[in-house]
Amino acid sequence: MSDLTHFDERGNARMVDVGDKDITERVATAKASIAMQPATLALIRDKKAAKGDVLAVAQLAGIMAAKKTADLIPLCHPLALSSVQVTLTLDEKRNAVDIEATCKLKGKTGVEMEALTAASVAALTVYDMCKAVDRGMVIEQVKLLHKSGGKSGTFNAR
Repeated sequence: MSDLTHFDERGNARMVDVGDKDITERVATAKASIAMQPATLALIRDKKAAKGDVLAVAQLAGIMAAKKTADLIPLCHPLALSSVQVTLTLDEKRNAVDIEATCKLKGKTGVEMEALTAASVAALTVYDMCKAVDRGMVIEQVKLLHKSGGKSGTFNAR
């Protein structure tokens, strides 16, 4: 069929059997960015958004999302994450909030989807909390930055 692991020999979707894999420390870091109007960024910076502290809520949403990834992405394994860190920073030159999420565990499968989910949901939360004043925000550059552990080794984005 193909080298895609989520399909069986007949092309049917399947959850990959990780039972025989070695337990290793696995780490993944993903990022996302959300661009907005300067006034929207100022509301976030000054903690004046009507819905509250945008950065704090988005950080918690990202952490919660990482823990729920298997409920959101059909073929992901439920994982016992040992650490989830979500950092949001303001880039005043680009009028953007940059998000970085890192997930860790010792296990048999990677945490790339958890990191990507955390970064994405944090960005979606920023959008939700600010959409009343800026519906033109753009979520962009959602991507995996780093992954390590497991048979496939280390990946670092360029």
